[in-house]
Amino acid sequence: MSPTESTLLQSFLLTPAPLPSIISLSRFTSLFPKPQQSSPHIRTLYRDLQLSRARITDQVERNIQQEVKRGNAQRRVVRRSRREREEEGDDEALIEQQLFGQTSNLPASNPHSLTSIIPAMESAVEDVDDEVRRMEEEIAQLEEEIRATVGSLSDLRYGKFMNKELREQVLEGLGRLESAGQ
Repeated sequence: MSPTESTLLQSFLLTPAPLPSIISLSRFTSLFPKPQQSSPHIRTLYRDLQLSRARITDQVERNIQQEVKRGNAQRRVVRRSRREREEEGDDEALIEQQLFGQTSNLPASNPHSLTSIIPAMESAVEDVDDEVRRMEEEIAQLEEEIRATVGSLSDLRYGKFMNKELREQVLEGLGRLESAGQ
């Protein structure tokens, strides 16, 4: 079985990342001048460096998971576009079948097996979840725009304008229209 994106990224980025696998405490201590090598601050510095590496490793692991999700979403988009193209082709095949009867160049039916239906259904669930999430984001954006419009209309109704000179500008514009019409 070929390695997955997650497995590759984890094996190349996370496995060699812990500080003890890069440099031991004794080797780290030997990098300092002889008089400071017995200082307890070196051990503290090593532990701080180790903690910092662990935080970075955790962030890299979260980034890997996000990248895997992004890759899955891209694959779903590709599958969806392929399905749409196949559906377009199905119309052609249906017309051909109606005109000429069953022909050998029509696509063969590939029924799912128990092992192939589960990943297909999981992919479909992810597609639906992704579509629902996008629709919810769009709904939230539209609600925000509607609230802003209603707020602006309310301001207009009660005469509360953000631009205090608006009244004068409108009256001036109307005066110019009247003079141009005469």
